[in-house]
Amino acid sequence: MQVLCAELGIQIVKVGLFLACFNESLFPETGKSVVKILEQLNCEVDFPLAQTCCGQLQYNSGFQEHTLALARRFVDIFAPYDAVVSPSSSCTHMVKEVFLQLAEDFNDHDFELKVRNLAQKTWEFTEFLVDKLKVTKLGAYYPHTVTYHATCSSSLGLKLDDRPLRLLKQVEGLELVEMESANECCGFGGTFAVKNKEVSTAMLQDKIAAIEAVDVKYCVAVDNSCLMHIGGGLSKKNSEIEVIHLADILASRKEEI
Repeated sequence: MQVLCAELGIQIVKVGLFLACFNESLFPETGKSVVKILEQLNCEVDFPLAQTCCGQLQYNSGFQEHTLALARRFVDIFAPYDAVVSPSSSCTHMVKEVFLQLAEDFNDHDFELKVRNLAQKTWEFTEFLVDKLKVTKLGAYYPHTVTYHATCSSSLGLKLDDRPLRLLKQVEGLELVEMESANECCGFGGTFAVKNKEVSTAMLQDKIAAIEAVDVKYCVAVDNSCLMHIGGGLSKKNSEIEVIHLADILASRKEEI
């Protein structure tokens, strides 16, 4: 992989890993996968221990002042890095779009300037690989059938379009089967699933039906939060279909299986 980096002209990039509290608490293996891939691509990866929640939960619950405090802290912690990379599209969207809205709402021009500077170098993981590092083939090997769920924040918020699919299609052994209405919401939406349980459950059942219709081994996405929601629904049906984050597929190697 180091030879590949040299051929592609990839320079060392100092990356601040924004793992997101959801991943850090429940899916730490995804963070390890991200670090493994980025280091193979000649990036210097650091995990700033001072990082906390980006404030998405507080913001969605209406606590804007609490969110602003977290946002200011976040910006100061990640400002020194060449790039900020996260395996969570929803949290990346929070930093790139909602932080700016907060600055405008509170008429804080100094903070707005800091946010704009940080937003320019903040990337969702697949976006960073495809757009910044210009790579889609990572030497991954994953001999399974998978289908891709386009989460709301990745498709509507960040508009990742086909970036995740371009990466998946380069994985050796992987068979990608596209489901119908892949970009329809799974019903999670953070606190939405708690406050609107019945609606959330109905949306989840539609998503599970679409996944089961394509008869695959795994459902993959770029947000573990949505995958947890989907995985829970599949488990309740005793389905054999499992869920997996895209980064964990891209980090898989033939010699390790």
